[in-house]
Amino acid sequence: MDTTRAPARVPGAPPAADRVYAHVKQAVLDRTLPGGHLLTEGEVADELGVSRTPVREGLLRLQAEGLVRLIPKRGALVVPVSPAEVEDVLEARELVEVHAARRAWAVRGELVHRLTPHLLAMRRAASAGTTWDFATADRAFHAEVVRAAGNEVLAGVYDSLRDRQMRMGVLNLRGSADRTAVALADHEAQRAALLGDDEQAWTDLVREHVRRAGDRLRAVRP
Repeated sequence: MDTTRAPARVPGAPPAADRVYAHVKQAVLDRTLPGGHLLTEGEVADELGVSRTPVREGLLRLQAEGLVRLIPKRGALVVPVSPAEVEDVLEARELVEVHAARRAWAVRGELVHRLTPHLLAMRRAASAGTTWDFATADRAFHAEVVRAAGNEVLAGVYDSLRDRQMRMGVLNLRGSADRTAVALADHEAQRAALLGDDEQAWTDLVREHVRRAGDRLRAVRP
């Protein structure tokens, strides 16, 4: 039984297990914790000032998402990205996004307005050179398209896929203004297509963007 005394919870703060989950997940996705790193419960508990019980709960959630693997009496191993995982994620992402794009065409007038703030955020991040902010805004842009398809299960699948891809690819954007500029231009073109009347052009742009992102990931993946 865990007898470590937990500090009093600050009113309004998220539960300790949620804080552990969010903290470790962020570190895995932005590669602060690289694949193959062994994380101990005590390390996380000390860093966040919580007991080991919520640490275990948070790590169990991350294991269910395939981001870590729990090793009895040792801790949690950050699961390395394999070439097979890269291909599986890219294939699944194309299937989800192209299908969602076709469904979203029916509500394109509303979708254009919902995409605008994310596009503006991408422009700001590109100008500032803040890679993580750019990747986050990029993800939000695509998530809006998937949600516009009106299928919550599909939206959940997409979120899981982007979690996996963000940890594969966010490092590849760092220091590369050219790759950021290409990605931004792709999103500008997609939004512009929604203002037109050519559904096929819109879905082709979505497909080409996903494939181009995949090609960049394969070319420079560490």
